[in-house]
Amino acid sequence: MSGPLLTGNGLMQIVLYLAVLFALVKPLGGYMARVYDGKGIWLEKPLGWLESLFYKSCGVDKAREMNWKQYTAATLMFSLGGFMLLYCILRWQSLFGLNPAGMADITPDLAFNTAVSFITNTNWQSYGGESTLSYFSQMVGLTVQNFVSAALGMAVMVALIRGIARRNTDKIGNFWVDMVRGTLYILLPLALLWTFLLGAQGIPQTFSEYVKVPYIETQNVAEVKDATGTVTQKADTITEQTIAVGPVASQIAIKQLGTNGGGFFNVNSAHPYENPTPFSNFLEMLAILMIPAALCYTFGTMVNDRRQGWALLAAMTVIFIPLMMFCVVAEQSGNPHFSAFNIDQRASDLQPGGNMEGKEARLGIVNSALWASATTAASNGSVNAMHDSFTPAGGFVPLLLIQFGEVIYGGVGSGLYGMLMYVIVAVFIAGLMVGRTPEYLGKKIQSFEMKMASIAILITPLLVLFGTALGVLTDAGKAGISNPGAQGFSEILYAFSSASNNNGSAFAGLNANTPFYNVALGICMLFGRYFIIVPVLAIAGSLAAKNIVPRSAGTLSTHKPLFIVFLVGTVLLVGVLTFVPALALGPAVEHFNMMK
Repeated sequence: MSGPLLTGNGLMQIVLYLAVLFALVKPLGGYMARVYDGKGIWLEKPLGWLESLFYKSCGVDKAREMNWKQYTAATLMFSLGGFMLLYCILRWQSLFGLNPAGMADITPDLAFNTAVSFITNTNWQSYGGESTLSYFSQMVGLTVQNFVSAALGMAVMVALIRGIARRNTDKIGNFWVDMVRGTLYILLPLALLWTFLLGAQGIPQTFSEYVKVPYIETQNVAEVKDATGTVTQKADTITEQTIAVGPVASQIAIKQLGTNGGGFFNVNSAHPYENPTPFSNFLEMLAILMIPAALCYTFGTMVNDRRQGWALLAAMTVIFIPLMMFCVVAEQSGNPHFSAFNIDQRASDLQPGGNMEGKEARLGIVNSALWASATTAASNGSVNAMHDSFTPAGGFVPLLLIQFGEVIYGGVGSGLYGMLMYVIVAVFIAGLMVGRTPEYLGKKIQSFEMKMASIAILITPLLVLFGTALGVLTDAGKAGISNPGAQGFSEILYAFSSASNNNGSAFAGLNANTPFYNVALGICMLFGRYFIIVPVLAIAGSLAAKNIVPRSAGTLSTHKPLFIVFLVGTVLLVGVLTFVPALALGPAVEHFNMMK
């Protein structure tokens, strides 16, 4: 291949995206800090009555704060209630209205998997939305959970920030107040704005029935018989095509802003009705990382040291940009096997060449690789290209970003509190190296915090590796593989990595809509969400009860480049070394086979 791998046009798209993303960090992050502090909320005057109405109707005293155990109990009970409601909606969707296509009830194992997926902010989908779910299930079931699962992640994050910032108290806030304010003043206004912008780009927002369009030429389907001579498909003449529509724009807006990722259509944002134009693509990619990045500034503001927030954002960015660029270059390098099919992958000065398999021509390689990196750095999981069709090196990047625990920006709230677990480990190791008690923002990091942080960090690798082993060793797991060899192993590894880290994207070659995968992946989603939330809230309660230790000459500065490098090294060390054997059996083997 000759010519540049990254043209000026492609580089300009990446720079523009990052520039707009980082320009929004301070204003949005500062606003979110005011929301959770209850100070200067500019939407409080028009929407404050709704907040008060909720508290009165539910008997919530917004001035009464909770300790970490009460906060945890409220979090778990709210999630359990959401699961039960969504499960019932999915299992018996035929009993509700807004079902113009007459969608049938879904099976118990798929309902379990989907309900768990959406309450945990994973949005793994073992089904095709337009061919499985009614408008009611999409709107009242899934979209509602898109809001509240995102708000729950931010609430847990804010509780941890309060634990770090406060002293000599057992109170870390009120779960119900944090949930209402996050939903009402942050997610809802942004979702309304994005719904309008995406609708203006041509994304449908309607309750009309699916549209039937006559074919220009009729299609004849031949009769098909099985080995016994039984007719499995009758001969037929097809004269029209059914085009799925529905309340799409509103679901796409919150699926991106809440780092949910669950698409209205089966192919997600590769579908022209979910993502019709380059501008809609830009808006949806921006929404993926906008809130997670801005929450770093929120953190700095709420702990009264904005340098700490910028340091966390810098550590995330130092990891993200090189991996994203590696993915772009890997995809633009192309697949040498395509030459045998006379597929021209050569690059020119104006148009980069590369691997267009599984990508939309209207979006191109750069936007596909950038999206794949952003959606797996966050716990979003939406796709505008099929990751299963990436080159082995290109597919390695989204897989690795997921396996880091999705702390490189990460999900709304969950990414930041996940990164703070790595911060605790990093300052503990640094303290051991200099022979003094580790501290973070004046709070001593002791054995309890280290135990909880270790659980939060190690639970997802345990789930990923155990689940993958189960998938490749059992007949039920191997039955879902459509591509044998290293690619099939990568598909199973990706599925359990995605579920355990609450991402939701997939290598599309795996048939996951089976009782085995629906149950196994559902369990991984539950453990991967709540076995992190509970230790995080325990740390919040422990830190809130401590006094602040005055700074001294030996205090580690956690906002300077040295600590940023140390934090990046900790993330890379835990993330990479844990999964090296598994990655070697999957993407690495496949890459060398491709180049052979």
